[in-house]
Amino acid sequence: MSKSNLSAGLKVRHLTMMGLGSAVGAGLFVGAGQSIATAGPGVLVSYALAGLVVVSVMFMLGEMASAKPSSGAFSTYAEEGVGKWAGFAVGWIYWFMLIMVLGVEILAATSIMATWTPVPQPVIALVLIALFAAVNLIGVRQFGEMEFWFAAIKVAAIIAFLVIGALALIGVLNAPEGAGLSRLFNGEGGFFPTGASGVAAGLLAVMFAFGGIEIITIAAAEATNPQDSISRATFSIIGRILFFYLGSVFIILTVLSWNDPAIADKGAFVAVLEAINVPGAAKVMEVIIVIALLSAFNAQIYGTSRMAYSLSERGEGNRVLLAVSKNGVPYVAVLVSVFFAVLAVILHMVEGEMAGILLDAVGASLLIIWFFIAFSQIRLRPKYEEQGLLRLRTWAHPWLGIGTMMAIAAFGILMLFNETGRRNLLLALVIFIVIVGIYVIKQATSRRDRVDASA
Repeated sequence: MSKSNLSAGLKVRHLTMMGLGSAVGAGLFVGAGQSIATAGPGVLVSYALAGLVVVSVMFMLGEMASAKPSSGAFSTYAEEGVGKWAGFAVGWIYWFMLIMVLGVEILAATSIMATWTPVPQPVIALVLIALFAAVNLIGVRQFGEMEFWFAAIKVAAIIAFLVIGALALIGVLNAPEGAGLSRLFNGEGGFFPTGASGVAAGLLAVMFAFGGIEIITIAAAEATNPQDSISRATFSIIGRILFFYLGSVFIILTVLSWNDPAIADKGAFVAVLEAINVPGAAKVMEVIIVIALLSAFNAQIYGTSRMAYSLSERGEGNRVLLAVSKNGVPYVAVLVSVFFAVLAVILHMVEGEMAGILLDAVGASLLIIWFFIAFSQIRLRPKYEEQGLLRLRTWAHPWLGIGTMMAIAAFGILMLFNETGRRNLLLALVIFIVIVGIYVIKQATSRRDRVDASA
């Protein structure tokens, strides 16, 4: 892409915190309890397996992004490494996926906020959408600063939770009777209370919680010294994210029994903090969850607008999306993303069942994107190495990519044996095939127009 069209206001600290904040969000704060209920202590295995795949995908994506920073990120690499059809399909399915998530995030946040004020939820939603639209329109530096502080609050909350939990386990703070490592192995059903099927179901639930980390490779194109920035950011966030996820779930499982009703009733984090007698735990976690949701909403307005801009720049979207403000912001692409976010909110409020069906495809769509990231890296590594572009090198090429693709395929097969997972995977594949079909029709129409023009 022509990087000069967009500003370069993001620094390594912005990219690092964006990556941490995008991955450590509502998927952890809200989803951890659901995953624990599915697999019990064995969910630690689920998190570890999913984490290994995400680490591999991120290192491969980071390698490509440090070689050729692009606001299209994995869509650009799929186009270069696999074909234009792949870049088109991966880019637009990612855009669609985030648009559907935008509606859920803003509604989830405002449903909590509506309990704090008499202002109606739709009004709160519109005000927040307008606010984040303004943040994204002002400039990428302002966006980066807001995401930095949003992420810093979430990371501080996780660290505080880990410290409080650890102090309870060693006896400095009050802990419920029976707290300790024995809960992992001697509780009801042992370490694998729901068996291998539970770990597999937990794996399907947790691997999508890691979604969002890829935003740093989209943002890398607008970073100062992007090649070095993305290399440093990738290395710095991978280990921290795994530590935060595994550490948090470990604390939950050792402080409380995996089947404690409080985990389902109050949420895992609130239940642990209340069991340790931390005052105001429920209200504090409400605020943290709202911040996590709003942070993700803000980041995904950014991600969808840059992906649409990149696709249009490569001739795979409407050229009107290429308009850039004097501050280096693709403002039309931002406004289009905001418009569709409003539509997604309306769809969720009016046709909740239909919106829910579309939203179910989001997690499975990540598998498709991850698969193409691995495939693209296998194809592009020799080319980038020959051109002397590599700043970050993944290990064991091409076996890491091949192994990751096999693991992703195995996840897909696991989904086929789960009723909900099967529906979600098939829906994601249908959406992907439809997008590929649109590309084929678009290409055929373009060829016909060229023939007619030359006649």
